[in-house]
Amino acid sequence: MEYQQSPKFFVRGPSAFARLIMFATLSLLLIASDARFSYLTEVRQSAVSLLSPFQWLANRPVVLYNDLSDFFTSQANLRAEVKRLNSQALVNGAALQELKTLQAENEHLRSLFDASKTTIRPTKMAEIMHLGLDPFTHKVIVNIGADKEIQAGQAVVDANGVLGQVTRVYPHTSEVTLLTDHDLSIPVQVERSGLRAIAFGGGREYGVNLPYLPANVDIQVGDRLVTSGIDGVYPQGLGVAKVTSVKVSSGSPFATIVALPIAGVQNFRQVLLLDLDHKTAVNEEVAKAREEEQSNKVSKNQKTNQSVKKNAGH
Repeated sequence: MEYQQSPKFFVRGPSAFARLIMFATLSLLLIASDARFSYLTEVRQSAVSLLSPFQWLANRPVVLYNDLSDFFTSQANLRAEVKRLNSQALVNGAALQELKTLQAENEHLRSLFDASKTTIRPTKMAEIMHLGLDPFTHKVIVNIGADKEIQAGQAVVDANGVLGQVTRVYPHTSEVTLLTDHDLSIPVQVERSGLRAIAFGGGREYGVNLPYLPANVDIQVGDRLVTSGIDGVYPQGLGVAKVTSVKVSSGSPFATIVALPIAGVQNFRQVLLLDLDHKTAVNEEVAKAREEEQSNKVSKNQKTNQSVKKNAGH
């Protein structure tokens, strides 16, 4: 009687690691050959076409669930959404009213800064976009530049007085150096006494200094400084600063005078850029020189006449 051998439960063959190396090598060869000859492109496209109906069927339950969820949205959720939208509409309406108020104020400021009413020089309106990038300087950027024929050196003013001067011009923007910057100076005049001086920016301090004035100078706290107009850049009489401190030291022949600018970027965003007027400045200087020369001649003639009268009396 022949006995049938029991089947083997574990058929021994190549090891698992050997099979892994073999199939990995085969995969890499197939990938390299497909990348080189692209012979599996049509096979992949056919496989995608065949599997697309199955993918559609597999996605149907999720799509149906989402559609049913959207369809059976509760009335309570809809009422809450309507209430929220009504509240948002009220907030937007209030914000819109505030915007209209700001626009009306902006238009009012523009009318106040009309060039024909502010100064006899041609002017251009500009708006301050942002502060300068360097934190150690006092500069702002305005929204007009070479495209509006802006030139370096133009004076910049606002409703209260002088802000500064254009120092750099770009195609569509300009850099304005403020009075408080340590690199800017401006000829000023004390409105009360007529004393002329040069105001320098205080640098880190938000003020201007009047150095090199004698200790007995006729300047008091509260005096208003205005432009003298002798530089041809700033028209005469524009407000510059108000004196806040006058200190005299026994060890120094000069007084320490600090003033706070009247104008400032904190007031308004709109500013005026005054066109350069070199001819007017030259004419003013010539006229002043002639007046001084004429007054000197008159005073000399008076002194000569007085001396002649004295000699005749003796």
